[in-house]
Amino acid sequence: MFTSAELLDKINACLSDLKFSRSPEGLYAPVTYVLSLGGKRIRPVLMLLAYNLYKEDVESILSQAVGIEMYHNYTLLHDDLMDKADRRRGKPTVHKVWDENTAILSGDAMLVLAYRYMAEGCPSHLLRPVMDLFGQTALEICEGQQFDMEFETRNDVSEAEYLEMIRLKTSVLLAASLKVGALLGGASQEDAGHLYDFGINLGLAFQLKDDWLDVYGDPKVFGKNIGGDILCNKKTYLLIQALEQASDAQRKELVRWLATDSFDPAEKIAAVTRLYDAIGVGALCEDKIQAYTRLAEENLRKVGVDATRKLELEKLLETLVSRSV
Repeated sequence: MFTSAELLDKINACLSDLKFSRSPEGLYAPVTYVLSLGGKRIRPVLMLLAYNLYKEDVESILSQAVGIEMYHNYTLLHDDLMDKADRRRGKPTVHKVWDENTAILSGDAMLVLAYRYMAEGCPSHLLRPVMDLFGQTALEICEGQQFDMEFETRNDVSEAEYLEMIRLKTSVLLAASLKVGALLGGASQEDAGHLYDFGINLGLAFQLKDDWLDVYGDPKVFGKNIGGDILCNKKTYLLIQALEQASDAQRKELVRWLATDSFDPAEKIAAVTRLYDAIGVGALCEDKIQAYTRLAEENLRKVGVDATRKLELEKLLETLVSRSV
């Protein structure tokens, strides 16, 4: 069995060795740049961990691991463009280094490359189920992104709507990574389903933790200023719960901050955080994180392999939901 750290090293080495010999160079240079920015590589690590539950030769599916990471970074490239974000992982985003048209086209190329890597070397009897799952996942992520965009203009987003949005936007790619790894490893359909469900609940806990950290994280540890979601009125679990749980006076003040175009950033963050504290939404979010963590743990327990082989997935779950960054 490999550790997560060992698998991460294999993935990073594989990504570093990627060479794009096709032209024009201006199309592929941004692809190399995006992949060089690093990151947790959670999705390919999950894929290899799932495969490693059943087989040891993880190198045989590095192409699929690269495909899932290529796809994830494609979504980040286009997200940065849609969000007009200037920086990603401490570096200028592609549309800032190059331009918006290059970001769109290089992102499109990454999507095509992701499909090519996912199919490369895939056993013939698994090609259809793997590619069907990958295609369905890609479509669901688009649906999640559209929901997220539509939520920007609404103050009546429900908890159920929000959880469905993050399931689509975040969870399904984690779940698909695990299921593809399991299928390629020879897992039963039942095991592959349990691992998919594990990924769904892991993803929900992961995104809710992001929501919590943006308000209550330590800026020195978090690596960026907290309160970014508050400043842009992003619909997070905390804001949705605050609007639902607030008293009339609290809701009136919260809506006033949401509607104000001119404000001092520090003042808005402090005021909204005080409302969150008074309403108690931080604790509600932490409870929800723990609920999804427990569901993920139960999904993993149902996977029919020896418990010792699942330890790395258990550790990774704990790391992701208890993280401070």
